[in-house]
Amino acid sequence: MNALLITSAEENYLKAIFKIAEKDPGAVLTNALAAEMGTSAASATDMLKRLSDKKLVVYEKYRGVKLSEAGNRIATNLIRKHRLWEVFLVDKLGFAWDEVHDFAEQLEHIQGEQLTERLDDFIGNPRFDPHGDPIPDAQGKWLRRTQTRFLTLASGQRGIITGVDDHSPGFLQYLGELGLGLGAELELLERTAYDQSSKVRIGAHHAVLSEKVGQNLFVRIL
Repeated sequence: MNALLITSAEENYLKAIFKIAEKDPGAVLTNALAAEMGTSAASATDMLKRLSDKKLVVYEKYRGVKLSEAGNRIATNLIRKHRLWEVFLVDKLGFAWDEVHDFAEQLEHIQGEQLTERLDDFIGNPRFDPHGDPIPDAQGKWLRRTQTRFLTLASGQRGIITGVDDHSPGFLQYLGELGLGLGAELELLERTAYDQSSKVRIGAHHAVLSEKVGQNLFVRIL
């Protein structure tokens, strides 16, 4: 596999297939992949044929695509590198959690297993990235933890924020303004039946979170 030439564009498609399948297990449909990549279905189909020729995916027209064992290994390693670089950028270079995604998108394509392992050791072998997402180890194994979406909390329950499902800068900046970073504690005071907005206590302050915000927050219930 090391001798197989894989482009950055091909790696990005493998990672996109992995992430879509992670949320919705099963074959990934071409239209869903095209939407994720911001391209046309025809362009996505052409890429899938290339990946299939390289034995990185199992692709059947009209039935969708799945990663092969080799494709899954590459996608997992790409995600590992991406998230390790995000930790480095936040912990060592002082970037905010809303600033690191685009940099990590570029850095994840740097080849070299030795570099990745030294990076991992240098930043303390983290198991989660700055957004709370798990980082697979060198063998591709994932550490999962117990967490739930904020919207599952009942009135009076408290939780600690463990992750976010929306990594867009606008969302992360909004959370920062509210003081809702990873590790922040909040208490659900009440939820409005009409629009599922939530009144919460964050330290000594109160705030109202929309249903969309609540749906994109993961918490560990206290």
